[in-house]
Amino acid sequence: MAISNRAIVSVTNDLYTDQRVHKICLFLESQGYTVLLVGRKRKSSIPLPERSYKTKRLNLYFDKGAKFYAEYNIRLFFFLLFKRSKLLVANDLDTLLANYAASKFNPTTQLVYDSHEYFTEVPELINRPKVQKIWEGIEAWIFPKLRSVYTVNKSIAGMYQEKYKKEIKVVRNISALWTPSNLKTKKELCIPENKKLLIIQGAGINIDRGAEEAVESMKFIEDTVLMIVGDGDVVYQLKEYVLENNLSDKVLFFDRKPYLEMMNYTYHADLGLTLDKPTNLNYRFSLPNKVFDYIHTGTPIIATDLVEISNIVKTYDVGRIITDFTPENLGKLISSVLSDTSLLSLLKENCLKAKEIENWETETEVLKEIYPKID
Repeated sequence: MAISNRAIVSVTNDLYTDQRVHKICLFLESQGYTVLLVGRKRKSSIPLPERSYKTKRLNLYFDKGAKFYAEYNIRLFFFLLFKRSKLLVANDLDTLLANYAASKFNPTTQLVYDSHEYFTEVPELINRPKVQKIWEGIEAWIFPKLRSVYTVNKSIAGMYQEKYKKEIKVVRNISALWTPSNLKTKKELCIPENKKLLIIQGAGINIDRGAEEAVESMKFIEDTVLMIVGDGDVVYQLKEYVLENNLSDKVLFFDRKPYLEMMNYTYHADLGLTLDKPTNLNYRFSLPNKVFDYIHTGTPIIATDLVEISNIVKTYDVGRIITDFTPENLGKLISSVLSDTSLLSLLKENCLKAKEIENWETETEVLKEIYPKID
């Protein structure tokens, strides 16, 4: 029999910076579940801060590629099979196969699918059609059988609904209400005290997300420093570019940080950058959580013209959209906004108003329908 109140939530990352999943786990606890979050342990993994729920990092032989996904899903399947529960929450398609298979052996277990993105169109797959076909096949096999699915925005929900003729709920990846407390000073964070500050943050500083153009744009911006806080596939190349182009005094790199520590950097930034390119469906309809992190710290936004992000920025007037995205044009836009103190003040004020509406606390109303309270 399934454990009456156990919920097992699974991801393929190492649990350290995934704020959406952390918030879901906390919500499940508030609904009466005993939560276990499962991910993987990497050589670079940092010990997790203490949490109110249990965590499990699986040690794997393979670190990436097809062998990693196969090994992880096999290991996860057997883990779930012998760790029975009332609820399984599969985060993204790369955990769905193991969760679905395990749920078939435990008929009293409820399976919920939380799709963080339009997975089959991520950049890592669109140029690898054979691998993409495998993931599309897994999705096409399991998705129609799912009873409870939600995703991160209306655009992605609409694509899934059209494809599979199913109701898809929307739970956006919005920051919990944040207010500054015990903030470190710029000096303590080792960031300049007499320069304007830009920030790109997060664990997804990857190809086609605009970080390359942001770094190159610093050639056209004066008295300003770009902070890159986090990690991703292109960070190594960015560091090389900065060294080769003598930009070390204008671009600073910081390793990924615990969420509350990262928000210190965001708070001190004058502008936050979110620069995904519409090179694939997944990015075209993305709504990164950093958009809401910027809003909650009162940090105006410079963003590329993607439908979900543009809608937020324009609705609340919390930043500016760049339509002709080149490093030089980005530099000109950033410089013009930073030089207009009245505009900056207005945008900051609008951010603080918007956060009272756009916050995790209001978003959980949808979660209450998906995960009702249990005794």
